[in-house]
Amino acid sequence: LYFSAQDGILLFYHIKDLQYEVKLCADISQPISSLIFSPDYTFLLLITEQGPVYSYKPAHSGEAVKILDTCSTCFLAADFLIPGEKYCVSVTTAGEVQVWFLEDGTCLSKLDLGIEVHI
Repeated sequence: LYFSAQDGILLFYHIKDLQYEVKLCADISQPISSLIFSPDYTFLLLITEQGPVYSYKPAHSGEAVKILDTCSTCFLAADFLIPGEKYCVSVTTAGEVQVWFLEDGTCLSKLDLGIEVHI
C-alpha cells in the first residue's frame, strides 16, 4: 500500500497477516494530491497541489523525479495513456489538457478548454 499525507512524503506499507512494515520511499517536500500507477505498475505518478508531477519507480526504490512542471497553473489530474507508460495526459485548473512524453517531460500536445476545471 502506497500512501502520502500533506507533508509530501511517499510511504510504502508492507502488510502481511496482522503485521506491517513502513518504508519511506520519497520526500518531495510539497503536498501530494494524487497517486496513480501505470497500467503495468512500473511507474507511480505523484501529482502535487502546487503544480509539478513526479515519477517514482517502486521496483528501483529510488528518488522521485520531477517530470512535469506547469509553472503558470496547477495540475488538477493526470493519468497514463495506454498501452504502455511512455505518455500521460493531464488537465490544469485553468482548463488546459496536455499530452506529455514522460521520458523527458516534453509537452507533445495541448488543448485549451476555455473554462476553469474543478473536481
